[in-house]
Order: sequence, then structure tokens, then C-alpha cells
Amino acid sequence: MANIKSAKKRIIQTIKRSEINKNRRSQIRSGIKNLISLIDLKKKEESQKKIHNLESDLFKAVSRGVYKKNTASRIISRLSQKLKKLSQ
Repeated sequence: MANIKSAKKRIIQTIKRSEINKNRRSQIRSGIKNLISLIDLKKKEESQKKIHNLESDLFKAVSRGVYKKNTASRIISRLSQKLKKLSQ
């Protein structure tokens, strides 16, 4: 355990921040699973709304450092491909 006051504070901040990031990551993963289930049920309009919201959430997470930019882009790309197959 740290002896210096600032080091103790940083430990507390790191714990809080990692918990927040874990919740954000979990929320996005749940959104991805929900979107995939909507696509499997062939609900096109709901899926399009959901992917729009999910894309926004993902890029907010990128700006906050939860995901890297290419990871978010890859996730969106794969989901968009699935949605495109649905509309054909």
C-alpha cells in the first residue's frame, strides 16, 4: 500500500475509473447482443435505430478511452454487414 497521500488518492481514482469503464464496456456489449438478436428476428427498422445509438455510444467510449478507435470501427463494420444482409 502506498504511503504518500497523492499515491493513495491515485489508487482510489484508478479503482473508481476502472469500475466506470467496466460498466460502460458491459453496457456496450449488452447493446451488441441486443442488436444481434434483433437482426436474427429480422426486425429491420428497430435494428437500424439500435445500430445508430450503438455507434454513438461506441465512439463516445472511444473518446473516453474505453475502446480503441479501430476496435470500435471494426465492431460497427461487422454489425453493419449483418444488417445489410438482412435488408437484401
